[in-house]
Amino acid sequence: MSTYLSQVWQLLRNYVRGTSLQEMPKATSLETEAVLPLGKNIKEPDKSVRLAQDNLQEYLYSPRLQKSLEKWTVPKNGLTSQMDDRTLGTLSTEFCFKVCDRQMHEEIYDLLGNAALKPEIVKQLMELVVTGQKIRLELLFGRLEDFYRRWCQGEFIDGTPDDNLPQKTKLKLAAQNIAIGLRQVDIYTGLNVLILLLELHRYAQGQDELKQKIKFYPSAQPDTDNFFTSQLLRIINYSDALEIGNFSSIVGQFLKGGNFRGAYLGDANLTGADFSGADLSLAYLGDANLTGVNFSGANLSGANLGDANLSGANLSGANLSGADLSSTNLSGANLSCANLNSADLNRADLSNTNLSRADLSRADLNRADLSSTNLSHADLNNAILFGANLSEANLNSVSLSHADLCRADLSGADLSHAILNGTNLSDTILFSTNLSNAILVAADLSYAKLNGAKLNNARLNGAMFLGADLSGVDLSRVILNEADLSGVILNDADLSGADLTDAILFGTDFSYANLNNANLSGSNLSGAILNGADLSHSNLSYAILGGADLSDANLEEMIWGKKQQWEGVRGLETAVNVPEALKEELGLN
Repeated sequence: MSTYLSQVWQLLRNYVRGTSLQEMPKATSLETEAVLPLGKNIKEPDKSVRLAQDNLQEYLYSPRLQKSLEKWTVPKNGLTSQMDDRTLGTLSTEFCFKVCDRQMHEEIYDLLGNAALKPEIVKQLMELVVTGQKIRLELLFGRLEDFYRRWCQGEFIDGTPDDNLPQKTKLKLAAQNIAIGLRQVDIYTGLNVLILLLELHRYAQGQDELKQKIKFYPSAQPDTDNFFTSQLLRIINYSDALEIGNFSSIVGQFLKGGNFRGAYLGDANLTGADFSGADLSLAYLGDANLTGVNFSGANLSGANLGDANLSGANLSGANLSGADLSSTNLSGANLSCANLNSADLNRADLSNTNLSRADLSRADLNRADLSSTNLSHADLNNAILFGANLSEANLNSVSLSHADLCRADLSGADLSHAILNGTNLSDTILFSTNLSNAILVAADLSYAKLNGAKLNNARLNGAMFLGADLSGVDLSRVILNEADLSGVILNDADLSGADLTDAILFGTDFSYANLNNANLSGSNLSGAILNGADLSHSNLSYAILGGADLSDANLEEMIWGKKQQWEGVRGLETAVNVPEALKEELGLN
């Protein structure tokens, strides 16, 4: 308290000094001129003086508003003992206060109708109210909520000329040479009361003894008869009638932790608003302007955000499970650690978005734009990504098991260490894609375009490559045992150290491929093209080689089975470095 008083005293002293300077005559005496440098006269008070005066008014305003809040919750004599939870819901009609409703409403307009409350004033006021312990917050909340409900219905601005509170306040301000419009007075008053109610609600929800008594619904409490509530949208549009974005600039920063469940906010302008930790479940925000909005930690489960603009928004840790985000603009948004389970992101723009560690399992991302998006460590199991654009995306360590990526564009994407078990990658564009150390067990890569892709150290057990083009691809040390590579083009591919045991390689083109140290034991190489391939130190034991072409192949220190079938094998006469033992066995000497 001593610190607060010293600050007030300092401001008073600055104010008095500024006033003395204003009242000092412009002309200077001979004595003054003798003291002051030539040509220097007394100047008008500078900006620092005006700032001190403004600060003084702010410091004095909060205690004055606090006193009014205290006064509005004082009951009539003899009624104190009657205050209980049962009476709190009917304050205006059954409970009598020293300050009646009519007087309180007029005082609210006089106190709050001149300008929007500043954050520092609200913070100071809430500290005074909470620490002062002179106000029963549930009583204050009840009276302010009743005023807010009436204001939303236009009761005060629609009043008769002799009982029109906004008009009376406007005339009082005019008498003080303060020019302000009738709607401005009404809007400032209503929005300031809304701010106080939002702050009371946010404080109460952190207090066990108050969280059930103080619950504020800015858009009215949703009911079963009228699923969506439109009260808040009408307020936003009324406020923005003065200036576009007026509501967001005044109230936007106080919306955090609010209860907006089931609110209808379609086409609303809420640019830059702070909804962090708020409840917007089942709300309708379709076509809304939500650019740069803070939704971190907010509950948006089941909400409709279709066609909304969420570019640059912060949705980190938000719950968007089951939400409709179809055709939504989420470019540059932060969705890290967000829950998007079963969300509809069909045709959404997620370019340059941060989705690291987000839960997108079972999400619909059909034809969504995810180019250059950060999806590292995200959960996309069973997600639908048909025709999606994931070019240059960061999918490092992502989980895409059983996801549908048919016809998706993954060119230049980083899928290193990704898990794609049973994933549909058929007809997918994988040009220069990094799949090193990825797990693609039983994945379908039929007709995939893999030119320039990296698959080194990848696990492709049981994968399908029907009609795929893997020419020149890095498949070194890859695991392809039991994989079906029938008819696949692997010319010039690097398969050194690869595990192709029991793989189906019927008619596969390995021409000039590097199969050094590859394990091809038990594989079916019937009709395979191996001309010019490097099979040095490879293991072909028990492989089926009927009709295979080994012309010009390097067979240095190759391993083969004792009962290996060589009938029908072509090109052995031109193969190089054929082991002497094999020559003797086949009578090639």
